[in-house]
Amino acid sequence: MALENKILNKKELLKRIKEIEIKATILSDNIFAGQYQSCLKGNGMEFSEIRRYAPGDDVKKIDWKVTAKQRKAYVKEFVEERELSVFILVDVSASNRFKDKLDLITELVGSLAFSANKNSDRVGALFFSDLIEAVIPLKKGKKHTLSIIENLLTLSPKGIKTDIASTLRYFGKVFKRRSVIFLISDFLDENYEKDLRILSQRHEVIQVRIADRKYESLPKGAIFTLEDSETGEQVVIQNYRGSSSFSINNLKDGINLYIGEDYVKEISRFFKRGRR
Repeated sequence: MALENKILNKKELLKRIKEIEIKATILSDNIFAGQYQSCLKGNGMEFSEIRRYAPGDDVKKIDWKVTAKQRKAYVKEFVEERELSVFILVDVSASNRFKDKLDLITELVGSLAFSANKNSDRVGALFFSDLIEAVIPLKKGKKHTLSIIENLLTLSPKGIKTDIASTLRYFGKVFKRRSVIFLISDFLDENYEKDLRILSQRHEVIQVRIADRKYESLPKGAIFTLEDSETGEQVVIQNYRGSSSFSINNLKDGINLYIGEDYVKEISRFFKRGRR
């Protein structure tokens, strides 16, 4: 199977974006919206204003500094912070650039971005390989959501391999405000668990694994030449004696999505479990 590196012309690009917009909007409107809202809530309370003290106000809310300056009692008002910052981190290394995988990833990114937009949340994206390929800042609106999809479709990654650990460290240094992070990858990488735990102390990180079942089973009697798309290393398997199936990097606490299967069901199941 060839890697998806064809550059779409303008007409093809607009058509593909429209297709994704229609499907993603349907999914976010009819399936994700309610579960998204109930599962992913705001980050607590944020300061709203300072006003004069009124009888019955909680004395704990008094701003003593302002009160001393004005010689009249003032209290701080807070409102529930409902707006979320949603970041979608997407692994665009060589192992995720096959057409079927890329199609699923793009639809998923579109659905999550449209769900955030529908909930009036700000959404941003970061595309990575063993390099930081692109960073799209947090914004609201349909136009911004479509720009995330377009950037993903037109991106030509410079890196080939995957470095999840460095990406998580970069995100943690640059983005301090608490966010909900969707980390989308095939997780064919090692030694990133410590950085994931550190980032999860500040942000809510939801791991989404993209996989293909045909690469998780070997039929009896076949001869295979397996090539690592990121390193180019080849392994030949001859006269395989028995059929076998196995799971690679299956996530216990995240979402496991397979090409050609109903990924909506898996995401809905995760959202129904709610936030821990």
